[in-house]
Amino acid sequence: MKVKATLKQIAKELNVSVSTVSKALNDSPEISELTKIKIKEYAKLKNYKPNVIGLNLKNRKTKTIGVIIPNILNSFFFFLFSGIEKVADEKGYNVIMCISNESLEKEAHTLEMLSNGTIDGFILSISEEAQEINEYGHFKDVINEGTPIVMFDRIANDVECDKVIVDDFDSAMNSTQHLIDLGCKNIALVSSVDNLSVGKLRVEGYLQALKDNNIAINERIIIRTNSEEEMKRKVESIFENNIIDGIFALDENDSVAALKMGLKRHFRIPEDLAIIGFADGILASRRLTPSLTTVSQHGVEIGEVAAKLLIDRLESEEENKPYETVVIKTVLKERETTKKG
Repeated sequence: MKVKATLKQIAKELNVSVSTVSKALNDSPEISELTKIKIKEYAKLKNYKPNVIGLNLKNRKTKTIGVIIPNILNSFFFFLFSGIEKVADEKGYNVIMCISNESLEKEAHTLEMLSNGTIDGFILSISEEAQEINEYGHFKDVINEGTPIVMFDRIANDVECDKVIVDDFDSAMNSTQHLIDLGCKNIALVSSVDNLSVGKLRVEGYLQALKDNNIAINERIIIRTNSEEEMKRKVESIFENNIIDGIFALDENDSVAALKMGLKRHFRIPEDLAIIGFADGILASRRLTPSLTTVSQHGVEIGEVAAKLLIDRLESEEENKPYETVVIKTVLKERETTKKG
């Protein structure tokens, strides 16, 4: 018995997009007659049959949203999922959560599996691997097939879809400025997320604040890595043969590592060393001594906004509805690592 081909397989064999194959098989006027004939003949040869069950499910709607997060260890994603579930429940939608574990392959497989009639749309944050190699074709294929996506936090600028982001550049610039206003002149930067879009924006904000205050950039007290393990190995180096009086950390794990090393080196915090970090969990406020001053990313609010954007698009009767990018403002929550006196 012949094995039935899929749209994706046909597209790969003919070196065209999934969208082109779909449009050609449906006699879209956007596709040339020559291309239509070529694709139809190849589809017939490969015994292609449309997924009627999937089409029916799409037409009647499943009232289910697929959520793909990169990992479950970051408390930010926990809060975000809570926000998504809250809005989805209010609107009568179910939620399926999947974890990419920062893998491009797993991310693409999950999209393909769930977009075949299982869900109506996706809310997702891009995997580390996809951002590292700038591979976003799997998102474009799903959108071209008619399944909407809302990206949050880690986004791809060249993928046309709705997006929810925080003001990473501005919040990093303002946090660094706060350290400067406290009297800090030698502010170290610690990042284990330098391969991510959010990490790059936060670095730019830090550098801009230094520039605005005519503070020379000291590369010896800047740690930019792609992994938590490498960051932990390098963080001690910023305390060796360097005078530092402030630290700006770009992730919750970076913040904890910097605080622990400062205490190990017998710095008085915040008298000798002030620290600000990006974090959204209870770790910073309740489980660290001294408690950490943080840039709060409003995970719950981001989740709520993302869910509303997706459901509004799913239920809208407007054709070619313009895509939106919503920017959520962060808040600096000052605690013991910056409060002096």
